[in-house]
Amino acid sequence: MPASNLALLLTIARMVGTGSERELGSGEEPRGAGLVVGVLERLADIGARPEDSHDERLRAGALILASVGIALISFVWVLTYLAFDEPLAAAIPATFQVVTLVGLVVLARTKRFDIFRTTQLAGFLLLPALLQVALGGFAASSGMVLWAVMSPLAALAMLGVRRSLPWLVAFFLVLAALTALDPVLVAGDPAALPERLVIAFFVLNISGLTLGAFVLLGYFVHQRELVHAALEAERERSERLLLNVLPEPIADRLKRHEGVIAEQHDEVTVLFADLAGFTEMTADMDPRSLVGLLDEIFTSFDALVDAEGLEKIKTIGDAYMVAGGLPSPRVDHAEAVAHVALAMRDDVARIASSTGAPLSIRIGIDSGPVVAGVIGRSKFIYDLWGDTVNTASRMESHGVPGEVQLTERAADRLEGAFELEPRGPIQVKGKGPMQAFLLKEAVESRPPERDTTG
Repeated sequence: MPASNLALLLTIARMVGTGSERELGSGEEPRGAGLVVGVLERLADIGARPEDSHDERLRAGALILASVGIALISFVWVLTYLAFDEPLAAAIPATFQVVTLVGLVVLARTKRFDIFRTTQLAGFLLLPALLQVALGGFAASSGMVLWAVMSPLAALAMLGVRRSLPWLVAFFLVLAALTALDPVLVAGDPAALPERLVIAFFVLNISGLTLGAFVLLGYFVHQRELVHAALEAERERSERLLLNVLPEPIADRLKRHEGVIAEQHDEVTVLFADLAGFTEMTADMDPRSLVGLLDEIFTSFDALVDAEGLEKIKTIGDAYMVAGGLPSPRVDHAEAVAHVALAMRDDVARIASSTGAPLSIRIGIDSGPVVAGVIGRSKFIYDLWGDTVNTASRMESHGVPGEVQLTERAADRLEGAFELEPRGPIQVKGKGPMQAFLLKEAVESRPPERDTTG
């Protein structure tokens, strides 16, 4: 076996061994379709540069894989032609092996994929033609020129349609030249190979070419699918993040590139909640514990809001804002918000009891018209404006820790469905005296079902 063939075998074996150790020692499933894909990806990384895009790495990897595959198949031709005393014919596929091996070494050191690509495309095109000439034409060589079609196919994958056209033209020119020369080659001294071997090589050429084209295009398509899957996962992640910020109907409108999104809603119930004494607690708690406690509370609130079909508008520090009746109207908006308010009060009491934290919550509710819309461009937010919003905030700030305080118009919408305790007129900043009520319990208790689906 020539020294170049032995070196190539050792190189491939070393890569396979390294890939196997990495895959088997990781304790994880091999990437892609298994160990084979892992080895192929290692081969594709030979000429990779840090600044290369994923698409450039994909193109380089596809050509390297095809080149190594053809070089391995060439062992059959080299050994067979030597066995039948055709040293010139054996030297041509051996030359391709040497060119490929040297090209891989140069590529690994220089990262100049353009040089490797050009030499391989030229080798794909010219060496099969030279081998056909050396053997004495189409019949004696088993149609060896079939392998030259790898040149325009690989160029198409590497360079795109426009830049691969010269390689396609070159293939047809070579094919035409061989057709013109075939009578001369047949009349000369064709290789004296057994008929069965000629037929077997013809089958090998068709099978090998099909396999080479399949590996080249299959790897390319496989990587494209991975990119598509990654993009789809990123799109779904972005969609989830968007729905964490905006209600779904508003997000759909924003994705349609609408201009200013602003709507008037005549019947909405707004809730403000604030953790009483939480600011004082921040002085005595370490940051991790503080954020962890707040996360536990607000995660509980989120589950309640989702289960009741309400819209969480925003959080500001330890304050939490919810609305019912928008962006899609609903007739029971006040009742839904009231159920959530009572559940929030009970959850805070439960968490305070379990953690020993001196926690309580003030909740304020008002019902009426609001204006809703999206503001901002880079960091947008869905927000509410109007007297209803301001009054609900005042109900919270003038409320009683551990209680849910309502305006008179909110209480009117809940009359008969909830126990309400009149608090009498209270002085509200910016509003003057207002009738206020404390929400106690539902007449028919209907705690919101938590969403346990995750």
